Amino acid sequence: MDLTSVAGDTSRPSAAHQTGSIDESNARGNRERLSGPRTKDKVAEALLAKLYGPILGELVAVEQQLNSELQSPYEAIGQLLRHGTQLGGKRIRPALVMLSGKCVGETTDMHVTLGSIIEMVHTATLIHDDVLDEAEVRRHVSTVNAKWSNHTSILLGDYLFSQAFCLAAKLTSLEACQWVGEAARLVCEGEMRQVLQRDALDIDEETYFDILRGKTAELCRVSCELGARTAGGTDDEVEAMGTFGNALGIAFQIADDFLDLWGSDETVGKTLGTDIEQGKITLPIIRLLSVADPKTHARALEILKGPSDKRVEAILPFLDACDARAYTEATAQRFRQVAVDALAKIPDSAAKESLLAIADFSVERRF
Repeated sequence: MDLTSVAGDTSRPSAAHQTGSIDESNARGNRERLSGPRTKDKVAEALLAKLYGPILGELVAVEQQLNSELQSPYEAIGQLLRHGTQLGGKRIRPALVMLSGKCVGETTDMHVTLGSIIEMVHTATLIHDDVLDEAEVRRHVSTVNAKWSNHTSILLGDYLFSQAFCLAAKLTSLEACQWVGEAARLVCEGEMRQVLQRDALDIDEETYFDILRGKTAELCRVSCELGARTAGGTDDEVEAMGTFGNALGIAFQIADDFLDLWGSDETVGKTLGTDIEQGKITLPIIRLLSVADPKTHARALEILKGPSDKRVEAILPFLDACDARAYTEATAQRFRQVAVDALAKIPDSAAKESLLAIADFSVERRF
């Protein structure tokens, strides 16, 4: 099914339809890569059309620019770059740039370039993450570290960062270049904070959310703000879009943390269970430790300090016995509502409906 055939239908999908998995592949060309890569579930294919319906053309242009920018005269590097472009996922951040722009004005070639820059930065962080997590699969394909090596992954991530900033330097807007640079810095800062907090079993929710604001929400926030500013949005509109992006990013990451424990490897399309194995203390664990009785608390700490490959299986019964699962879902929904509320003063449009649908998808997705 070609998703462009239903691209005009931007009605918000129901939660019941937000399931499925996507095999990220470039095999069918640029348009299918954006409007519907090969899927295991036609429902997921239709969902992406609903999410991106108003901006499919712009996202195809982003894909073309990524393919153009990520070229090398050396075939071995070219193969590596082509593989790396498959790892970025659903292109949520370029979509936020386009949709935010359309909410307050019109998109331009600069929106396409900004979307490409932010996607390169995002993909670079994912590739580095896979090294840190020792992950073997992402988006149903082998990670760079699994297919090549950790050394190759680190260099590829560095290459993508460098290429992103080379492209950013060509922007006519100094403000946009500065915003992208600051966002990338905050993402790296958030990632470093998370690494330095590994196995810190006393981490609280406030610190957890603060880390998420850097490592995940920052790129969503700046995507929305840049999209609105570049389309001529007012200060109030840019601020509203930034609030939306920040809350969306936090909700999205909480959902990722949920899926890491209760998702399906096949459906999610990446290696799961790595958070606890790598000592990342996420919201479900924070909740368990905060509500557990002394005996359960002591046993949970013992598990979390124990052999990494035994932690997930051992801790899941304790998580299921308390309200950690429901609490995590409810917290993600709370941030989703903040995102939705931020758009209250934005005029109704197909682009706004897509942003609202993305907010729903961020917490109800299964992939």
